[in-house]
Amino acid sequence: MGKQTSIAWTDATFNPWWGCTRVSPGCEHCYAEAFAKRVGQKVWGVMAGRRAFGEKHWREPLLWNQRSSLSGKRWRVFCASMADVFEDRRDLEVERARLWDLIERTPRLDWQLLTKRPENINRLIPGDWLAGMPRNVWVGTTAEDRQRWDERTPLLRGVDAAIRFVSVEPQLQDLGDVDLSGIHWIIVGGESGAGARSFHVEWALNLRSQCRAAGVAFFLKQLGARPRVWCDDHNAPHDLD
Repeated sequence: MGKQTSIAWTDATFNPWWGCTRVSPGCEHCYAEAFAKRVGQKVWGVMAGRRAFGEKHWREPLLWNQRSSLSGKRWRVFCASMADVFEDRRDLEVERARLWDLIERTPRLDWQLLTKRPENINRLIPGDWLAGMPRNVWVGTTAEDRQRWDERTPLLRGVDAAIRFVSVEPQLQDLGDVDLSGIHWIIVGGESGAGARSFHVEWALNLRSQCRAAGVAFFLKQLGARPRVWCDDHNAPHDLD
């Protein structure tokens, strides 16, 4: 069921549109931007348009919802792998409103909304969601370094969602001790692809230990293309072969 995906923490992906604009260091090697360029879609940047989709595309989650009812298995749907649902542009208002309606019409699907713009969430969701989002809405933010963690996670805590999660991917530094209050799930991963930056395994172990102590779910997605581990014999980090 659904559009199969290699993203290990979800079952399917749905994109209400394609395109975005870089906002922080985690965007430097954006896989979605690279893929869009590779297939000839000029949809990245403030001045670029966004790619919209037709009726067949929008009907797909309705079919997934029906199949979920028949199978008895809920599905997680990552929205959106090629965009940011909370990018604040007037030309996206129609598609965004259509997405909110679609989410309400598919209660068997758990919609995972991941954003680098948590400051826009409560302003762009429907007004009646402010008192409590539908139970099938999970909301997350990306925090690739300590600065982004400190800026974004307090905003995420102000969102009334069934599940609030943080994607620490690509993790670019050790986050140190973090405040996990109000957070239900942490996803961690190293960077992949050309030019990938180093990922130290100890960074993930630090977060895992804190999640265990706080009773927060932890998921290690990948070590990435350049994992490193501390080697006591050489008193320095070394690449894993």
